[in-house]
Formats: sequence, structure tokens, C-alpha cells
Amino acid sequence: MTIHAILQARMTSTRLPGKVLKEILGQPMLSRQIERLQKASMIDKIIIATSNEPSDDPIALLCQQLCIPCVRGSLHDVLGRYYLASQTYPSQHVVRITGDCPLIDPAIVDQVIQLHLEKLADYTSNCLHQSFPDGLDIEIFTQQALIQAYQFAKKPEEREHVTPYIYNHPEQFSQRELYYPHDLSFHRWTVDQPEDFTLVNKIYEQLYPENPNFALADILRLIEQQPSLSSINAKHPRNDSLLSPTTRQEVQS
Repeated sequence: MTIHAILQARMTSTRLPGKVLKEILGQPMLSRQIERLQKASMIDKIIIATSNEPSDDPIALLCQQLCIPCVRGSLHDVLGRYYLASQTYPSQHVVRITGDCPLIDPAIVDQVIQLHLEKLADYTSNCLHQSFPDGLDIEIFTQQALIQAYQFAKKPEEREHVTPYIYNHPEQFSQRELYYPHDLSFHRWTVDQPEDFTLVNKIYEQLYPENPNFALADILRLIEQQPSLSSINAKHPRNDSLLSPTTRQEVQS
């Protein structure tokens, strides 16, 4: 049983260009995210999927420095990029993570994978019905589901956002979901805006020096002690179009 995590990253974010290489405690944000993802015990290999545009050369260089496999493909056909990465480094299951989630929790990654394997699902996530903080989103799907999506997905949003073809066809792909016991979806820990990066950077500054393995519970405890942190990016509410069950046709990047 092989499980590979494919982490998509690019430099040309429209709202915060170059965000994946902005430094957190002296290291690129992407390096911090890889560091956390490497602690997930059920992942066999991490692969970075970036574009073949010259603007993404710095990402490829960073991967070389970190000895992390990097596969480059179309900037806009991210589904094609995932397919290429999965063909270059074959595995039975693929975990999808986006490069704007530097607070990704490896324990939750393992929980989603465990549920996926136990239920023999084609697709499993913790974000179809939002209960986890934005920025802890995890999807896993079988290699066969990825191949079928690559072959049959035609709509631009299906190509750009990788999984819509899979989760929009429950009659074709069996699906499972991990829920958090309480609704934490109002927390915004993704990095899409400058204020998001400010918040994440402050969380790292407060928690990482004493506990590099800080987890969801530690972040929640910090925010409870310092509620002003949540106000930093409060003007940017969670984008409900992302994997929302009521508007699944309107996904964001």
C-alpha cells in the first residue's frame, strides 16, 4: 500500500504573489508546510506539483535543496499536473494538499487517510462539509479515481481544481468524510491575503520555538488566550464556494 501526498504550489497567486516562498521564522512558507506534512506517519512520499512557467523556477530550486521530488506541468490544468505527478511517482492513493496551508496538521492528515482506507473509499476529505478551520483541508483519492478524472473531466473548473469531477459524481466514486466534533469552520488559517500571512506568522512565532510539533489544539488554545489574533484577517471570511455542498460548481483556486 503506497500513499503519496502531492502538494500543489505556484508563485503567481493573484492576491499574494510569491506567498509560498515568503519566510516564516527564516524559512520559506512552503518549507514549513513540507516540514509539518513530513510528520504524517501514513504518507510514503511528498511530491511538489508546480508549473513549467519560469516564474516557478524558484519552487523547483527549493525542492532540489530540500531533496523533495518536484514535477512540473501546466499552470492552469492542475488536474493534468496531478496526473503527471502520479504517473511519475505511482502510488495507490493520492493525498491532495494546497500550498497555502502552512498550519496543516499531520495528525488530521493521518485521520483522513485512515478513514479512507478503512471505508475502502474512492474519495475522502475533511472539507466537503466544512467543520475544520480553513487551511486544514485534506483530500485523498485512489489512483484510479484520479485517472478517470483526468480522462473525463472537461470543464475548466474541473481541470483547474483537481477534484470537482470526482466529488460531483457520487454515483461513480464512493465518498467518505471526516468531521470535527465542533464547528471550527469560521477560523481562517489559510494564506490567501497579506493579513492571512500575518496571522500565520504570529502563530508560528508564538508556538514553534517551544513546540515545533504544535497542533490544532495548541492553535485553538493560543487564540483563546489572545483573541485579538482572530481579528487580524477577520475581514476575509471563508470562501464558502470552495467545496461547498450547495455551490460545488463554483470552486476557487
